[in-house]
Amino acid sequence: MPLPSLRLHCNLCGISLKTPVLAASGTFAYGVEFASLVDLNQIGGIVVKGLSAKPIEGNPPPRIWETEGGMMNSIGLQNIGVRAFVKDKLPGLWSVDTRVFANVFGYTPEDYLEVVQVLEDAEGLSGYELNVSCPNTKHGGMFFSSDPTLLADLVTSVKRLNPRRPLIVKLSPNVARIEPLARAAEESGADAISLVNTFVGLAIDVQTRRSRIGAGFGGVSGPAIKPIALRMVYEAAQAVKIPVIGLGGIASGEDAAEFLIAGASAVQVGTATFWDPPSPLRIADELDAYLASQNAANVKEIVSTLRL
Repeated sequence: MPLPSLRLHCNLCGISLKTPVLAASGTFAYGVEFASLVDLNQIGGIVVKGLSAKPIEGNPPPRIWETEGGMMNSIGLQNIGVRAFVKDKLPGLWSVDTRVFANVFGYTPEDYLEVVQVLEDAEGLSGYELNVSCPNTKHGGMFFSSDPTLLADLVTSVKRLNPRRPLIVKLSPNVARIEPLARAAEESGADAISLVNTFVGLAIDVQTRRSRIGAGFGGVSGPAIKPIALRMVYEAAQAVKIPVIGLGGIASGEDAAEFLIAGASAVQVGTATFWDPPSPLRIADELDAYLASQNAANVKEIVSTLRL
């Protein structure tokens, strides 16, 4: 397969990317599992599924429900734990010529710190993405993602470790306004932000009158959320100077272009990989075709060019 077009080459937090299209966390496993389905060397980057300090079994089934224009999931952040990831999964990515980002989550600041400390001693990673859509159990279940003060404290704590890699903060859309959270992340030291995570939703089986998801509520993703995600990416990009990574229902090159025009410097593809595992490569090719149609020499020429 030919190398990605030079038009797609970009820089994110000082990291050179072949394309601005990355595989999102939670939908691309740990990356190595997709090696037989996707040429990982051609992808812009991989954000591995969320890593916790200890292994987590996840939520009871059913965990996934197909909705109109998307899907709902409640996996419960199931993962093998950061130490098993470093030992058993990360070495499989060492020979892959792409950028790998570790998604990190926890229920207390100490959880996040433990995961990042373990990863700091590992090789083969380009950066960290903090998933802040978890309840802070030390503060009565308040969500890091909905309180600027809690978010700032968390990011500040992680930055105090002086991590050797860039820190991306993944913001939740389940807030009244995204700008205060984006600014809190930036002011406390984040190198970039990514958004949006899933929207909290509910699907009901009318025959049983029970939720179609074992845990009750689930996270809605896919094309149905794209217009809202685009609006929030635009608002966040207007509020901060650090790079913004956009995601939420991207399934085509034009979808990716919309997010870049709205202010994103790069994008992530999630739900589309469920029905089309190589979609990040296809979307990058379609984005390149769009850039050519616009006589753009490089993808950065369309970033933040929205005219409302």
